[in-house]
Amino acid sequence: MSGHHESAPVRFPFLTPGVYVLLCLAGTGAAIALYRFFTGIGSVANLNTQYPWGIWIAIDVASGVALAAGGFTTAALAHILHRGHYEAVTRPALLTAMLGYTFVSLGLLVDLGRYYNIWHPLVPTMWQGNSVLFEVGTCVSCYLTVLYLEFMPIVCERFVGKVNLPGPLAGLNGLVDGILRLAQRWLGKIMFLLIIAGVVLSCMHQSSLGALMLIAPYKMHALWYTPILPMLFLMSAIAVGFPMVVVESMWASWAFKRKPEMEVLTPLSRFTILLLGLYIVAKVGDLVVRQQVGLLLEGSVASYMWMVEMGFGVVLPFLMLVQKRVRSSPKLLLTACALIVGGVVVNRINVFLVAYQPPYAEKAYFPSIQEILITVGLISTLALLYRAAVTILPVLPRDAGETGDMNAQGA
Repeated sequence: MSGHHESAPVRFPFLTPGVYVLLCLAGTGAAIALYRFFTGIGSVANLNTQYPWGIWIAIDVASGVALAAGGFTTAALAHILHRGHYEAVTRPALLTAMLGYTFVSLGLLVDLGRYYNIWHPLVPTMWQGNSVLFEVGTCVSCYLTVLYLEFMPIVCERFVGKVNLPGPLAGLNGLVDGILRLAQRWLGKIMFLLIIAGVVLSCMHQSSLGALMLIAPYKMHALWYTPILPMLFLMSAIAVGFPMVVVESMWASWAFKRKPEMEVLTPLSRFTILLLGLYIVAKVGDLVVRQQVGLLLEGSVASYMWMVEMGFGVVLPFLMLVQKRVRSSPKLLLTACALIVGGVVVNRINVFLVAYQPPYAEKAYFPSIQEILITVGLISTLALLYRAAVTILPVLPRDAGETGDMNAQGA
């Protein structure tokens, strides 16, 4: 990339007070996760045979997969639809997606009772074509591989000709540099195939996560159980892709004291208006066709949560984004996009936890403090790795107003 879209490592100190807090949270989550691996899932989680899935699936996996959709939506926009103006946000979106899917895998590892068997879907003799989970696991594994391959040219750009391993590893400098040069040459030739594969794989497993809940027709609340649940999951993931890019970009601008890239984010947010509008029509139309609108007035927790999900997570940000002054204001745009991100998280929690009502459960599921701390630890580790990546690799666009003051303090 060149000109305005030229990328460079951020010149900013890594260790700040906020980073120390994240390190403590990440360390706490890692310690509890290790304890869970050695003592069993029942020692830290409130899961049981009636509620086999909890917040690790609803937040770490289902929400994580949806919020990582910015990777394939921006790739499709910039490279497949040839909207070069949005190149500036493709690298940060790719990094967010790669880290998001990595931690989806780690969250799934914690959630699996027999976590040591997670490799089974990779072996053809163990494939089960009738399983929705098999399709989800296979697509996520393939897409994660695609994401790492797509990200590899950024690593090559930073280190080709600059490999300088310390101490006894210095003898490997030539070999590592040769491997990076080979990767740089060949990945450039097949990148278009990787981008197309990424979009296709993303659409497949985003919808399959919704199809997963179609196996429980008598355990799901009618406000969410619908034959078009896979389509709704895909539509919501596509709709949250650009807002997540906005939130990530705004957060990076605040953390590294950079000017928000409103010349890119404002026109990008216009696409969200159409996507949210289509989702509203599909979501409300589904209730009307299935004649379940009356359930919104039943006064249950489920009815209130549906209203919160749609009211604050979809309708309100839609009404905000149709106003030009909102799209032009960094704070208002961030608020609208953060509401959309929160709305998708609430939707996944509603589908996997609130709507799921097993008939013979002795008591309702509520996550333990250990489950919550592991989830917080995973999110904190993701933020730390994002910060490390953008300070080492050319991910963010070069900021013309960046002072390069290494004594500056950030969040």
